[in-house]
Amino acid sequence: MSSGRPGPGATTDARGARGAPRARPSLPDVTGGILLAAMVTAQVVSGLDSRPARLTGLIVLLLTVCALAFAVGTYGPFRASAALCVAVAAGYAAEWVGVRTGLPFGDYGYTDVLRPQLGGVPVIVALAWGGMGLAAHATALAATVVLRGGRVTRIVLGACALTAWDLFLDPQMTRLGLWTWHVPGPYRGVPLSNFVGWLLVSLLVMVLIDAITAGGAPASTGLVSLYTAMTLMETVGFAVVFTPPDPLVAVVGGGCMGCFAVAAWAGIGRRRRAWRT
Repeated sequence: MSSGRPGPGATTDARGARGAPRARPSLPDVTGGILLAAMVTAQVVSGLDSRPARLTGLIVLLLTVCALAFAVGTYGPFRASAALCVAVAAGYAAEWVGVRTGLPFGDYGYTDVLRPQLGGVPVIVALAWGGMGLAAHATALAATVVLRGGRVTRIVLGACALTAWDLFLDPQMTRLGLWTWHVPGPYRGVPLSNFVGWLLVSLLVMVLIDAITAGGAPASTGLVSLYTAMTLMETVGFAVVFTPPDPLVAVVGGGCMGCFAVAAWAGIGRRRRAWRT
């Protein structure tokens, strides 16, 4: 028998009444929505451009600022900024070590296409770790409402959700000539060690984000929307837009990211139903 209490991660609205109308979107959420629309537009234009790499920096910047705006709406400006900064720092540190030692991703290097670079690592690469790190964490937080998991489940799910994005990212960036693998691997030239490295770094990113944002706030629907938008855009891009299309990457990446997105929206739906009981 149901106790009538909201599920994990659920909260009542500002008036404290269950079933009360939801508050109007906050300024950070509205800003995040505008930035999300701008990012999607930029991705569409990039997909149709004969030189798509020149819009990569703009897309990543919009992604990062969009994620920050949605995070501010959920966690407040201090915790949101701190979570983004530690995720960016962790991602940058992993990349800095990676291009020098081959650990933990494998033997790779960046070309001169992405600028500016700091210590051989493009700045937007570090920003991407932060922006999608926030989105993957929120997606995992929402999904745990369905899976009824705790902190460990949330962190592992978030790391897997972030790693799933790289099933799109690495094939796309490699074909654009943004970085190269010195020893190509079996997945569109990407070695399997890369995904092991991604999972390890993603675990660190999730631990850091979770330590800062933990405190009972529900998952940001804006951040889950960002993760979902990336899933859909990359899937459609590889399936029909990019030249040449790559159905394998579309299926593998879309299937993996899609599982996390579906679980997250199921969790959000359950939380909303709990509010109404």
